[in-house]
Amino acid sequence: MRDAILLLAFVTLQRLSELWLSRRNEARLKLRGAVEAGANHYPLMVALHVAWLGILWLLAWNLEPNILLVAAFLALQPLRYWVIATLGDRWTTRVFVIPGASMVRHGPYRFFSHPNYLIVVLEVALLPLAFGLIWVAVLFSVLNAGLLVWRIRIEQRALAEATAAPGPALANGGQGG
Repeated sequence: MRDAILLLAFVTLQRLSELWLSRRNEARLKLRGAVEAGANHYPLMVALHVAWLGILWLLAWNLEPNILLVAAFLALQPLRYWVIATLGDRWTTRVFVIPGASMVRHGPYRFFSHPNYLIVVLEVALLPLAFGLIWVAVLFSVLNAGLLVWRIRIEQRALAEATAAPGPALANGGQGG
């Protein structure tokens, strides 16, 4: 039980700190002329992740997690922070672009167009599976996949438009958000 509470507290604090970082970066990006794309999907994305974490708190706080699956989940965290560090003050949980920007092509973006999304897909499945909550892993993986398809379309369109316009550097939460 103690391990479950510690793990869920870690993930909760991690997500809250990322929201704080995102808000800070959004304000900086707006000062640099960034515009948000596809804002209408964002409340659903937040609701999905809040529900995922809420259900885990409700159902898993008193369960003993599978140590191998917890280790796999924790192994993803350096990759998550690599994405955030690569984008620096351009990382947000929303999709922001600066017109005329170029794509980020270093760090994990050398290997994947959307490395953060791959990490999140794995996290959404692994954490519930670590507690034996297969139905939570399946349900939220399916819902997350649907939202990611929508978000990636928004992001690709925004990036195409932004890179076609003359201007400075890219700001894109989708690439790292």
